[in-house]
Amino acid sequence: MLDRLKAVLKARFGSAPALTQAPRGLEVLAEMANRRVVRRYSDKPLDPALLETLCAVALSAPSKSDLQQTDIVIVTDKDQRAKLEALIPENPWAKAGPALLVFCGNNRRHRLLFEWRGRPFVNDHLDAFFNAAVDAGIVLATFVAAADRVGLGTCPISQIRNHAAQVADILGLPPHVFPVAGMGVGWPSFEGVMSPRLGLDVTLHRDRYDESGLKNKVAAYDRRRNETQPYKSQRFTDKFGESPDYGWSEDKARQYSVPERADFGAFVRVKGFKLD
Repeated sequence: MLDRLKAVLKARFGSAPALTQAPRGLEVLAEMANRRVVRRYSDKPLDPALLETLCAVALSAPSKSDLQQTDIVIVTDKDQRAKLEALIPENPWAKAGPALLVFCGNNRRHRLLFEWRGRPFVNDHLDAFFNAAVDAGIVLATFVAAADRVGLGTCPISQIRNHAAQVADILGLPPHVFPVAGMGVGWPSFEGVMSPRLGLDVTLHRDRYDESGLKNKVAAYDRRRNETQPYKSQRFTDKFGESPDYGWSEDKARQYSVPERADFGAFVRVKGFKLD
């Protein structure tokens, strides 16, 4: 099993740590390292109690100062789902599964504790928003890990933030509650594909941040990824043309060459947050 874990990590990162002793939970680590995004689901029903259980497990994740600033909205009503799905037609997997989740940051409850006591909320600045957003991200990641353990497939959907105000209106989110990401979930109709990651020499640091040789390391990652998972199409060829060496770095540079979510800061302020 140790060899399997190393093989999975090498496939993911191009190298693996020199682990010599098998730690407890080795099989789980190998499964986590081998996880795949799943965007295609079968028509097998999903037990609502199981979904609620997974949400409870996710909400058991660490929370900044025990503030518990995450809510999950389970969307199964056909009309509600249709409204959300209409906002993200580029994400067909949002409608493919039996349920759609929306993970929300919630700084409202914290503020209400002050209001109920007649006290001023003195930490009304960027950190209030940031804490809730990070908490929601931790819960989302924990949900993914829990769903993997029971054999479900998941795919986070950040595109709902392209229409944050409409999503908030559809879901009835009050002030200081905001959508962080959606989540498609269901029983996989295929096992998914492993996405190679940037090498650990890029994203893992010791004692101090270090980006020496970064350009060459990213180029090496482009080549490694293209060997196992080449891109099937290129973005915005009308603007950038066809690239013979199209890889991850060129894809991401093209993807974010189009303005997106420029109004998100305004939405967050409308929700009552100060971003100073």
